[in-house]
Amino acid sequence: MRIGMARVLVFASAGLWLAGCSGANKLSNPLEATTPGADAFAAAPAADSNAAATETVPPPLGMEASAEAGLLGSDPKDDLSLGKKQYHANNFGLAEKYFRRAAELHPRDAEAWLGLAASYDRLRRFELADRAYGQATAILGPTTEILNNQGYSYMLRGDYKHAREKLTAAQRREPGNKYVQNNLMLLEDSYRKGKSIN
Repeated sequence: MRIGMARVLVFASAGLWLAGCSGANKLSNPLEATTPGADAFAAAPAADSNAAATETVPPPLGMEASAEAGLLGSDPKDDLSLGKKQYHANNFGLAEKYFRRAAELHPRDAEAWLGLAASYDRLRRFELADRAYGQATAILGPTTEILNNQGYSYMLRGDYKHAREKLTAAQRREPGNKYVQNNLMLLEDSYRKGKSIN
């Protein structure tokens, strides 16, 4: 079962977020993603698609452009930065390559693992995505970001039961989180339109 939702990799203050779509009422092709500015990823949780297309959030703490030398992501030519760049350009195979290399070289960097998981999701290699989410969870624990991204991953697979479990767990942790709320709206919209929850 194919669902039509665009997924955008987003930076938030604590990590990577996968937002569901550009608007609650308009579902788009999952293989089409807009390429936002080079310094920040576009946020897509707002119901107004025009507002979502222009909204950006700052990079997570420790990942600012003026970060200390040697910090993963501080150099525009390191694997984490190159992975993000390729992900933005919808080159998910290359993004996977760079995120995988970043995770191999820096196995305690949860952001590299989350980028790798997102890339695997876009490549529809869900078993590998699950492993990468497992590594990120081993580092950070079940954060709101990870639970949200896993929920979206399950929606891509058409596994709405597990998607609901992950997204409601994320909502319990952070009830006002706009990314989680957006993905829950997408899940409910799918249900209302007659798509069954497994």
